[in-house]
Amino acid sequence: MALQAIAFYILAAATLGSALLVISARNPVHSVLFLITAFFSAAGLFVLLGAEFLAMILVVVYVGAVAVLFLFVVMMLDVDFAPLRAGFTRYLPVGGVVALILVVEMAAISVGVANRGAAAGAVPLSPGSVTNAEAIGRVLYTDYVYFFQAAGLILLVAMIGAIVLTLRHRTYVRRQSVADQTARTPATGMRLVEIKSGEGIPE
Repeated sequence: MALQAIAFYILAAATLGSALLVISARNPVHSVLFLITAFFSAAGLFVLLGAEFLAMILVVVYVGAVAVLFLFVVMMLDVDFAPLRAGFTRYLPVGGVVALILVVEMAAISVGVANRGAAAGAVPLSPGSVTNAEAIGRVLYTDYVYFFQAAGLILLVAMIGAIVLTLRHRTYVRRQSVADQTARTPATGMRLVEIKSGEGIPE
């Protein structure tokens, strides 16, 4: 138990420290690297809790796909972050209020879940009865199915927003106009030309 407690405190400190460095680092590439460190530390915490499936998902999906994609995008776009940081101090009070509200909500949820479990007096299914994946699936797709769908919609909106923010229209690039293509008629899309023998096509 002492070894597990030491590992927990080390991984928890690494997770919190990496999370703080993600939002405080000036270089966006360093922020992504700290984010990967936070994911690895959180995966270690899941392993200590006996949730190996969540740890594997966190490493494979978030570290192997999402974080690496963030790193490639940040390195390839070459975005100037100086104008983006110009209004940081102006929005800091609003961000602090939002963060405080989130902390209060998470604390209230944690206390409510703990009180409900203590009042029920029932212990969840033992780890030997079902697998981690089955237990997570039962809870996720029954009790929290609406929250799961809402999270999917939020991710969809975030993806569309990222595309809109990074899309750059260049005047020298030819683009497809669907409206012009669907509005074409034989009169506008075709021209009949009479060519005499020995003459070329008129302009």
